[in-house]
Amino acid sequence: MSDATPTADSHVLIERPADFEGVLTIRFNRPEKKNAITSSMYHRMTAALENANSDDTIRAVAFLGTEGCFSAGNDMADFLAHAVSGSDEPPAAALFIRALALAEKPMVSGVDGLAIGIGTTLNLHCDLTIASSRSLFKTPFVDLALVPEAASSLLAPRVMGHQRAFAMLVAGEGFSADAAHEAGLVWKVVEPQAVEAETLALAAKLSAKPPQALKIARDLVRGPRDDVLARMDEELTHFSARLKSAEARAAFEAFMRR
Repeated sequence: MSDATPTADSHVLIERPADFEGVLTIRFNRPEKKNAITSSMYHRMTAALENANSDDTIRAVAFLGTEGCFSAGNDMADFLAHAVSGSDEPPAAALFIRALALAEKPMVSGVDGLAIGIGTTLNLHCDLTIASSRSLFKTPFVDLALVPEAASSLLAPRVMGHQRAFAMLVAGEGFSADAAHEAGLVWKVVEPQAVEAETLALAAKLSAKPPQALKIARDLVRGPRDDVLARMDEELTHFSARLKSAEARAAFEAFMRR
């Protein structure tokens, strides 16, 4: 038995599946913490996306979680440590979020189970999302005295309309897989055991298409990213201020006592 301490390398698995040519998988692999994301995990995923941009052998990126859990969002202990540190450095999550917006290759996601916070908003940047029938999408930002991130305050109303976006991002209401599908956040709902195979097959299908035509078509559909990046900066200004607030610290500490 190994005594090695788990690291970001084991908590985020970056792989090139042999049976799916041209596909890079980024897998949350911290099931004991419901795949909550630490700063080091964010850095690892950011590097993977940036490397994929410049690697012509990678033609599609697939995000996956573990059985029954995509991601519970930010690691709250990690966030609390940042909040009390007084650091002016942006959270590592901000670098990852920007990398999502600047990703050059098609991105798909396979969600099974919990998708909380960034576990939900990440999918707004994916071109196609497959969810299991037992998935739950929820963004409890305001409940934690925070504000939306990842340009979700811009993208969610575009995708879902004001009422649904407000319900998700501000009221903190959870969305089932079927509700997320009806709202346009999810492309397809399948049974839990089929999520990974369907997601990888979808990524492989995109990977097999003519790459230049695929890039141009994707860029046309997604549109300019300037407004997305500008909204990310605006959200980050508020998010960073809220992160250091007494209100947020109290909310984090209450969460940690659960």
